[in-house]
Amino acid sequence: MNLKTLAAVYPQYLLPHHALSLLMSKLTHCEHPAWKDWLINTVIRLYNVDMAEAKYPDPKHYASFNAFFTRELKDGARPICRAAESIACPADGVVSQAGRIQDGRIFQAKGHSYTALELLGGDARRAEAFVDGSFATIYLSPRDYHRLHMPLAGTLTEMVHVPGRLFSVNHATVSSVPNLFARNERVVCVFDTEVGPMALILVGAIFVSSVETVWHGVVTPPSSAKPRVWQYATDAPRLEKGAEMGRFNMGSTIIVLFGADKTTWNADLTAGRPLRLGENIGRTNG
Repeated sequence: MNLKTLAAVYPQYLLPHHALSLLMSKLTHCEHPAWKDWLINTVIRLYNVDMAEAKYPDPKHYASFNAFFTRELKDGARPICRAAESIACPADGVVSQAGRIQDGRIFQAKGHSYTALELLGGDARRAEAFVDGSFATIYLSPRDYHRLHMPLAGTLTEMVHVPGRLFSVNHATVSSVPNLFARNERVVCVFDTEVGPMALILVGAIFVSSVETVWHGVVTPPSSAKPRVWQYATDAPRLEKGAEMGRFNMGSTIIVLFGADKTTWNADLTAGRPLRLGENIGRTNG
């Protein structure tokens, strides 16, 4: 590891992650015109954000930076693949890793992996559905659309808020911090689909002020000392393929899990590949 990476990664162990995220939440929800306009225009310029895709292209339309960050897109800006057996990409972003869950472990980066059991909150029953299954990890950068959508139609069965740290999820940190995705705070959403259980894990990160879902609203904050679990039976939300399911108030990572032999990822779903919401990233098996 070079000195630049050391300097960027290891101070994160000492930072007050949640306090910084709370401060960022206040700053990004501030509606003072001069402040929010400066922040929005700075991010548009630095990250080359394509506002032509937005439902409201004028940066001044947004009451706060967070409203801009979670902006809607124009109708048709992200067509959802509808081919039989296709799996739709749940977000704009870049592939961090994708592949098989081997011996219960999910590959993070060279030299690092973590267990599905840890990722899913330590519940063996929950993790059993994904033994020898498949995973895809997608990183959302500040320039991306930050709403998350369904890869397949599904009925919600369980949601779990797993407390944790808030390390950055950029490439340098993912390559350096062991068990990062199983250490960071996250929201696990398990759906029953045509090919069995599908888990969508919304991973928090430093400066991610909150994670929310369409059926619950804001899940975190607040954080907690122990996992919080919601079970859904009667009147369980059902979401169609391509429907919005949640969003990050600031950016992070989404991880998709399927059970053994239920899906096959496309051959080009490899680390570093840019993705757009709704494109075909694989197929269901049978």
